[in-house]
Amino acid sequence: MLGLCGTLAAQSAGRVIAATTLSLRGEPAQSGNWSALDYVNPAAPKGGSITFAALGTFDNFHRYALRGDSVEGTAYFYDSLMTASLDEVDVLYPLIAEKVEYAADYSWFIFYIDGRARNQNGAPITAEDAALSFALFFEKGVPQFRAAYKGVEVRALDARRVRYTLPPKTDNDGNTLRGADGRPLYDKDTMMSLAQLPVMVSSFWARHDFSEPLLIPPEGTGPYRVKDYKMGQSVTLERVKDYWAAELPVNKGRYNFDLIRYDYYRDANVAFEAFKAGEFDFRAEQSPKHWATGYNGTLFDTGEIVRVEIPNEVAQLARALVFNTQRPVFRDRKIRMALSYFFDFEWMNKQLFYSGYTRTRSYFQNTVYEARGLPGADEAAVLAPIRALIPPELWTEEYQPPRSDGSGYIREGARKALALFREAGWELEGGRLLNTRTGEQFRFELLMYNVDMERVALAFQRNLSRYGIDMRIRMVDTSQFVSRLRSHDFDLITNGYPKNQTPSSSLMIIWHSKHLDASWNTANVNDRAVDYLAEAIAAAQEDEEKLVALGRAFDRVLTWNCYTILQWHLPNYLIAYKRRFAMPPRHPRFGLDLDAWWVETPAP
Repeated sequence: MLGLCGTLAAQSAGRVIAATTLSLRGEPAQSGNWSALDYVNPAAPKGGSITFAALGTFDNFHRYALRGDSVEGTAYFYDSLMTASLDEVDVLYPLIAEKVEYAADYSWFIFYIDGRARNQNGAPITAEDAALSFALFFEKGVPQFRAAYKGVEVRALDARRVRYTLPPKTDNDGNTLRGADGRPLYDKDTMMSLAQLPVMVSSFWARHDFSEPLLIPPEGTGPYRVKDYKMGQSVTLERVKDYWAAELPVNKGRYNFDLIRYDYYRDANVAFEAFKAGEFDFRAEQSPKHWATGYNGTLFDTGEIVRVEIPNEVAQLARALVFNTQRPVFRDRKIRMALSYFFDFEWMNKQLFYSGYTRTRSYFQNTVYEARGLPGADEAAVLAPIRALIPPELWTEEYQPPRSDGSGYIREGARKALALFREAGWELEGGRLLNTRTGEQFRFELLMYNVDMERVALAFQRNLSRYGIDMRIRMVDTSQFVSRLRSHDFDLITNGYPKNQTPSSSLMIIWHSKHLDASWNTANVNDRAVDYLAEAIAAAQEDEEKLVALGRAFDRVLTWNCYTILQWHLPNYLIAYKRRFAMPPRHPRFGLDLDAWWVETPAP
């Protein structure tokens, strides 16, 4: 239950609840008079600087614009009403809002702005800022925001109270969903997501178009602002010295660097060589080959740069080759499955990556929601209403990506692939895979922007060409890539899906057919079974037992439908950094929090 949390008691016979923390399931780890997150050093010194590398370029300071390449670090510009801890899932603590009051059925909620809250220019953060922020995202932001929050009404009651009123939940036909008592049902997860919406400075955005790129640094509400920049080349952020929220429990011991700098590199290899030369301070390595062979030189010999491997047992980003399933060539599941046999992970891992990767097999990798074995009784009950709409294999086989012996010869996999192509109306004739009706050769384009992935693409292309498939590789810059992604102008694309520590209602905008016109439904999935499960997950956010069954069922349906070719993940964080940095003795459960690091001896 997203129920009574914090220090305030329920009022009005339980119909109105007041709280200082929110938890979607279970109780928050922190309660009462707590002073800091468990994984930080509250006494961490402030000062010094850290420099990161960024790839590509940037042409604006507004990450929410509908076009353009946003600068790195914009998350530091804005705070939200409440904020999460990396030690917990779906738990929020006070930030701009000091408390919340909400109806027990979640039909409305009111956030109370902390009277001390100030924006970066020292003016009070008001309820009007929060209300306008929602209006900006709804009226000028991405289409998926409007779809997700259609019917939500937001208004400032006074300077410190902002009220959100939610519409009842509806089915696909627009009918109001009701509980056993006949009353309308409301989306409990919406309160959590709106509590984390960035709060903008209303006076600044009254003078600028929220939908357009921003050529000057914005006024913000967060812990850092832009100090200096060279458009497209570098940006330096400075810590807001009088940041009002610095000593709040969620922030104490964090945001310790006076300066955070991002230097841009056009090429990943150039960036790596720059790191080895000491040009920037921290690198999270994604290439096992680099990790095994490239971390050498004077700075490593002297110990100036430290290498560390930290076990990574959290949910993983699902890196993948993503099919545009609205393209005629990829509409048939058998074709998508057939193509996955030509992606020889075992050979690539051995020959290209020093066997450093683990194959990703799930959209909920490393969580209890990962589908393993065959469906149990709980999953069978979830899947029963859509049995006729889902792949039959999921009842009899555990999904596993195709495997090879790593030799580079994929004859067994190719045999299975060609059989699937044959069922779909394609035959290998004269060294070309041809459509049996039209005689057209099977061909498509792989759209990419990351040069590091080129050798993977070439290995995939080589396997495909041996069996008469013409895959063209198109390398573009990041701006072209983003533009074509947003307009769905691609056949196959290198991309990733967010880490899913839990199946949340955000899966709706990533997979549901209502979001075909939004770039987040990258694979352009339009499937009634997927819609059904995404809706059920959104409705079951408080029911942990049911959510486990739904998550596993959803995972099975996604993987067996082969909307993507899942790639790999690192079993460890591979990080290298300058020796002058220090970190708390333990890391949070669900990621690395670099904002909890500090400079051991800050420069005077």
